[in-house]
Amino acid sequence: MIATEKSQRVTGPTTRRARRRRMSWLVAAVFAAWAVVRVFGLEHGSFLTQLMTLTPYALVAGAVAAVTLALRRRAAAVLALAACVALAAAVLPRAFAEPPTARGPVLKVLSINLFSRADAQAVVSLVRELDPDVFSALELGPETVRRLDAAGLDTLMPHRVLQPARGATGSGLFAKHPLTELKGLFTPIGHNMPAATVTLPSGVQAQVVAIHPNPPLGSMAAEWNASLAAMPPPSPDVVRVLAGDFNASLDHRAMRDLLAKGYVDAAEAAGVGLTPTWPHGRLLPPLVTIDHVLADRRVGVARVEVRDVPRTDHRAVFAELRLP
Repeated sequence: MIATEKSQRVTGPTTRRARRRRMSWLVAAVFAAWAVVRVFGLEHGSFLTQLMTLTPYALVAGAVAAVTLALRRRAAAVLALAACVALAAAVLPRAFAEPPTARGPVLKVLSINLFSRADAQAVVSLVRELDPDVFSALELGPETVRRLDAAGLDTLMPHRVLQPARGATGSGLFAKHPLTELKGLFTPIGHNMPAATVTLPSGVQAQVVAIHPNPPLGSMAAEWNASLAAMPPPSPDVVRVLAGDFNASLDHRAMRDLLAKGYVDAAEAAGVGLTPTWPHGRLLPPLVTIDHVLADRRVGVARVEVRDVPRTDHRAVFAELRLP
């Protein structure tokens, strides 16, 4: 009887220590696996693809885990720390601005997913304040166009190439300066994605594409990958800008592959690449960054602002670009 009690007293603490050891290694392994998937672009399917948008938060959680583990399980802490270093190398550069090198004409681009019901007066007030040359509008319905024009957008931006439609499908480009529709530039996969050439008062031209693929939900994940892969590369002859709701963050391989064609993410270049854009106007604050302005690498990014817009679940992204 005495021997049994001694055995229980010894076994109890030993079992607890073993459980804590296993839990420590499990926590470290989760962050290590996350880092491997992110660094090597191994996300497949809907779940992992959506999970990658939370990578900045994984970095913070991993750092906390590494410090906590260091107090008890140093070997597991080293693994968690290595994962944090890898994630930090991928995430932290977005918080540091790159000085613009181009000194040419200015092209100002505004992008908003209007959610078909954004406050038209607020949108037009934002256009009046920021004075963009081109406005890329996503989830643009016929009624939304009428409300925007009634609020004064037709006076501020009389030039347009629109493909409005009910629901999430519609998109359009509004501009202060003449627009010429570009047909056959690429084959959009997902929602409408009109493209146009804008001619600035200086005579310099640039091409702008309104971007809005379907989100990578369920079976649409493969279509989302195909949509990002099908987007046009930069042109050696004219500056090309892609602006809109990409339903993708910089932690998605498909997005990084698109950038590798020769684009720069304006928010990242301006040091505000960690500013979340979705979801807005809900119980939770915006969590992920899926709205972007991508520009030819020859372009300099002077500034980027992310603004709230009432009655839409996306925040507006404004980029002031200096053309080469």
